Amino acid sequence: MDPRELTLFVSAAANCLYECLEAEQLAVLAAVFTQLGDTLATLTAAAVLGEERHSSC
Repeated sequence: MDPRELTLFVSAAANCLYECLEAEQLAVLAAVFTQLGDTLATLTAAAVLGEERHSSC
């Protein structure tokens, strides 16, 4: 997927969710997606660090 298409998809999804959910639900969903992104970044960074440690030994 082209990066521009991806940003359009994410924006469209956000607009749809905005129309369907109440403010409280949106706040929880936003927090969940933030935590998901942070967790994925942590897992990826830890995996890369582990690969670097194993390759340098």
